[in-house]
Amino acid sequence: MKKEVRTVVYDDELRIEAYRFEGIVQPFPNHFHEYYVIGFIEGGERVLSCKNQEYTVTAGDVLLFNPGDNHACVQSDDGTLDYRGINITKEVMLDLAEEVTGRRELPGFSRNVIADEEVACCLRPLHELVMKGSGEFGKEENLLLLVSLLIQKYGQPFESCIPECREEIEKACAFMEQHYTERISLDQICRWAGLSKSTLLRAFAKSKGVTPYSYLENIRIGEARKLLEQGVPPVEAALQTGFSDQSHFTNYFSRFIGLSPGIYRSIFTEQSETGET
Repeated sequence: MKKEVRTVVYDDELRIEAYRFEGIVQPFPNHFHEYYVIGFIEGGERVLSCKNQEYTVTAGDVLLFNPGDNHACVQSDDGTLDYRGINITKEVMLDLAEEVTGRRELPGFSRNVIADEEVACCLRPLHELVMKGSGEFGKEENLLLLVSLLIQKYGQPFESCIPECREEIEKACAFMEQHYTERISLDQICRWAGLSKSTLLRAFAKSKGVTPYSYLENIRIGEARKLLEQGVPPVEAALQTGFSDQSHFTNYFSRFIGLSPGIYRSIFTEQSETGET
């Protein structure tokens, strides 16, 4: 079987993260990200579930995930997955959107899976330049062209991509976002939201596409990523983000990010040691 290779590079100039997965067989369970994901399938066939819809994705397909879009995927053939992707935070996307549209508002992509060679022709060279550490302005040019093209063809105001949520569910989310470092219980969340356990679980899954516990773990993973990027050791990152133990943190982080916490941290510490800014 083809050896798995996972490579991640953070570009300080563009403030985006590029990664490449080769020979991957690992399934990715239902989860979401707090940032935009723009990906390209280079090889393999997978069944992707996103926002209660199912897709078969193959080589040439481009994936677009807005912040908060829940998704999961599993290999559907005998091969492996080869995949390129870039992650863009909401703060950076605001700057990019303002640059290309003149309006400082987050876009929301109306489709999650597209077969668009024009988009792919912007994404591939951008990804390659970031992975090589290029300092040429063509890198920024490709990023702006990509975002401009995506907004023009698939964009709409970000708010319109967010499903309507009951006030109680938003209270539950706010509670978890404020107390993610603590050991919190379903009882506490229910009391804060004013819902019974069964009602909360049904309504939350319908609104967010994930369970409350999965939502909480995603918040913790997002915060842990920030700490690791700052050079915080994995054991400290686990403690500071509310994980019960190091093993739980490592397993969960690896499942959803595709890299172990230690390897993810080393990407940023190695850049720092070589004097990159």
